[in-house]
Amino acid sequence: NFLKQNRLVLFTGTPCQIGGLKSYLRKDYENLICQDIICHGVPSPMVWDKYIEYRESCASSSTQRIAFRQKNEGWNRFSVSFLFENNTEYCKTLDKDLMMTAFLRNTCLRPSCYDCSFKSASRISDITLADFWGIQNIKPDMDDDKGTSLVIVHSKKGEKLFNLIKDNIVFCETDFTQSIKGNFSMLHSVDIPENRKNFMLDIKNEAFDVVVKRYCTIPLMKRIKSKGVRITISVLKKTKFLPIIKKS
Repeated sequence: NFLKQNRLVLFTGTPCQIGGLKSYLRKDYENLICQDIICHGVPSPMVWDKYIEYRESCASSSTQRIAFRQKNEGWNRFSVSFLFENNTEYCKTLDKDLMMTAFLRNTCLRPSCYDCSFKSASRISDITLADFWGIQNIKPDMDDDKGTSLVIVHSKKGEKLFNLIKDNIVFCETDFTQSIKGNFSMLHSVDIPENRKNFMLDIKNEAFDVVVKRYCTIPLMKRIKSKGVRITISVLKKTKFLPIIKKS
């Protein structure tokens, strides 16, 4: 209705949500701007609800506010934070929070996320936003552990929008291949963990913390030996890729 009224609309979401919107509209609107993200995957709503129930049970209070990636200890060690109605707070870094552990281990994602049809360099959105993981290797002076954003401009509409704000931000143009080295999820879905089926069965009936610890805890020696995997991807020449830090 807003589009038909010629109102300017910004729709943000995951790549599949942008695809769903475009399929529903069946035509392009000049007054519609679509922005997606580099999506790791979406957690199961059932698992997320179970986690909220668990946190509220521990706090003996209902939830007032949730921050899934709070940067109280920096960008690289982001935290999960809950503020409860009894004015108590829970805040743990990514390596100590149970939900984040299951999420980063890919154990609790929705089935469609393991075979995503929207992993692509060329997208139907106008702009893609993401954390610029690996910025310290490409532009060290822009890495302040407060967060550097990656902006991928896909369309003339997106480029026009970016040009409207570029004088108010600090940015530089980067090579596509280099910019997504730390963002595996731009082009690839994660693999389904072997234990996901049993995890999903048990989480329905057992305590949240017990199930996550059973299926998602990484043995100490495996943590010590694990190393990151670098992915080499061909250069996309026609798209602009810009990391951004807002001026304070």
